[in-house]
Amino acid sequence: MAKNNLTTVTEFILMGFMDHPSLEVSLFLVFLSFYLVTLLGNVGMIALIRVAVQLHTPMYFFLSHLSLPDTCYTSVITPQVLATLATGRTVISYGCCAVRFFFFTICAGTEYFLLAVMAYDRFAAIRNPLLYAVAMNLRIRWRLVMGAYVCGVSGAILRTVCTFTFSFCDNNQINFFFGDLPSLLKLTCSDTRHIEIVIVSFGNFVIWANALVLLISYLLVTKAILRVKTLGDKAKAFSTCAAHLTAVALFFGTLVFMYLWSGSGKSLEEDKVVSVFHTVVIPMLKPLIYSLRNKDVKAAFGKVTGRFQVSQSM
Repeated sequence: MAKNNLTTVTEFILMGFMDHPSLEVSLFLVFLSFYLVTLLGNVGMIALIRVAVQLHTPMYFFLSHLSLPDTCYTSVITPQVLATLATGRTVISYGCCAVRFFFFTICAGTEYFLLAVMAYDRFAAIRNPLLYAVAMNLRIRWRLVMGAYVCGVSGAILRTVCTFTFSFCDNNQINFFFGDLPSLLKLTCSDTRHIEIVIVSFGNFVIWANALVLLISYLLVTKAILRVKTLGDKAKAFSTCAAHLTAVALFFGTLVFMYLWSGSGKSLEEDKVVSVFHTVVIPMLKPLIYSLRNKDVKAAFGKVTGRFQVSQSM
């Protein structure tokens, strides 16, 4: 097989949905509706937390920052999918693929760390409610959030530089709907063993380190809740963690399936379905998870919309 140097590779071909041409219109409408709901939900959550004074608490501060990478996360992937389904053009330039990979990795990495930070925040709130506002003052909140962003960007730089310094062979067809790491590694004709060890080891470290923080935080949360005397207070404490635990289970569950169960006999179609769920569906569900059973969010939304209606009628 003739091999091309990295500098001669100018484009990749996304093959993700080419094996289902009869479903292109249906898939376009589904992806479009998911994307619009995601934008509305996450941007709406950020705006509501910003304008509603009763939501100016540490928990909602972190939630607003979680909504930001969720919005960017799906915005990196979904417009490309929609353009492919609408026009049938499956070609993506090498530079565009690298840029999308970089920003996708930033959003994913930042989200890992933000979920861990939010678990610690729930522990601080339940362990000592009276000192919660002091323990999670604005300065500490910003430090935790900026730490999550720095870690996300650092990881993205490492993975992007390592991945796009490989040489690629004649085959530039990515059998996926975006340039993800496993699909790109399959195309390279370089000796990737050493760099792949670095990438995979770093990725596993990030996932398991954050999973450990989440596990320890919620073990301590459970221990603190069990010390609460009344059943009503216990139920209230558990309810404050339920939404976050649901989001964590969805996010890390699909992540483990995609990246850590590589030798479990999964088919490519299963990978595609789970990846769509991870990158498109979960960012849409999170605002619903955090708001549907949340009395504070419902009350704030009612107050803001009521204030808007009054201002419109005047």
